[in-house]
Amino acid sequence: MHAFLILCDFAETINGKLYIQGGGWTRLATGGAPVNFFLAGKIFVPWTNANRQSALSLSLVTEDGNPVFDPNGSPVHMDGGFEVGRPPGTAAGTELDVPLTFRLEGLPMLPGRYRWELKVDGVEMVALPFTILAGSVLPQ
Repeated sequence: MHAFLILCDFAETINGKLYIQGGGWTRLATGGAPVNFFLAGKIFVPWTNANRQSALSLSLVTEDGNPVFDPNGSPVHMDGGFEVGRPPGTAAGTELDVPLTFRLEGLPMLPGRYRWELKVDGVEMVALPFTILAGSVLPQ
């Protein structure tokens, strides 16, 4: 199993496809304002893991691995699950994909380095680093 994540200004999933705008950034200048963004990605499931429940865990942490907290004082963390079936007519051995989109709104993030950590069944699939800058514009 493998996966990818991408930071973006907007994302949604429609009919198994990711629709992404302003995607692929790794630095964000906030001017001290709360941060709003989307996280999009896909999990690629081996044919042999189809029709099985998998646990998903997504966490936002500092570069030191400490949790980031939302405005209510709770860690920015999501747990869930997924199961992907084998569509009729799909050739044996075909990798199956699970698209993901998450909206994050109003996060009070200080300038610094952060990362998203995606785990499936307790195994880290992706660590996506990014930086929040102090200014209101990106340096050239």
